Amino acid sequence: MAALEGRTAVVTGGSRGIGRAIVLRLARDGAAVVFNYARSKDAAEQVVREAEAAGGTVIALQLGLGEPGAAEALMEAADQQLGGLDILVNNAAASIAPALLAETEEADFDRTMAVNAKSVFLTMRYAARHLRDHGRIVNISTLNTVRPAPGITAYAASKGVVEQLTQVASRELGARGITVNTVSPGATDTDLLRGSNPPEALERAAAMASLGRLGTPADVADVVAFLAGPDGRWLTGQNLRATGGIL
Repeated sequence: MAALEGRTAVVTGGSRGIGRAIVLRLARDGAAVVFNYARSKDAAEQVVREAEAAGGTVIALQLGLGEPGAAEALMEAADQQLGGLDILVNNAAASIAPALLAETEEADFDRTMAVNAKSVFLTMRYAARHLRDHGRIVNISTLNTVRPAPGITAYAASKGVVEQLTQVASRELGARGITVNTVSPGATDTDLLRGSNPPEALERAAAMASLGRLGTPADVADVVAFLAGPDGRWLTGQNLRATGGIL
């Protein structure tokens, strides 16, 4: 029997990169998965096809989590379509062009917080009310909350919020057997990373890791699957830094 057979999951931002890998891994482990995407319809449909070809059940919903009401709409739709919820993975994130604190626009800060922090609060609030006992919440953060760099004020701040939501929720939901954890990836080889960094920066990042390479989306998805599955039952309130040894 697959580790997540009979379980249901919501994954935010599941059409590309790490989110895509998480959706496919949870589906391969037997979970029925609903994920949202903001714009990449073709990519989302490809994820669904790939999961279904492997015998999985995956549903894609187009919802931009920065929009008012979208986070709640995603959770309600997933709850109804799946007949109850067991797992929530908050992966969706907005990123803006790097800017020093003095040069960060208020609108950019607000957008980053809306997607990266407020939507996580809202999906977790729904989960706290409706997730079945012994459920799982896994939030995706970043190496940059403990290894900050110039130009990422809004992004790092938003992920700091996510990590604190994890800590508080783990205390509040533990009595129901619900675990709440964070996974913080390091440099992960995605289209976004390659599109926003020159090749020499990627080489430096790989050299910083003890394992001598960039991470892959599957590397991160495997950590998420561990926390979402039965073997993760005794971990809660933790931040697993999936960095290949950068930290």
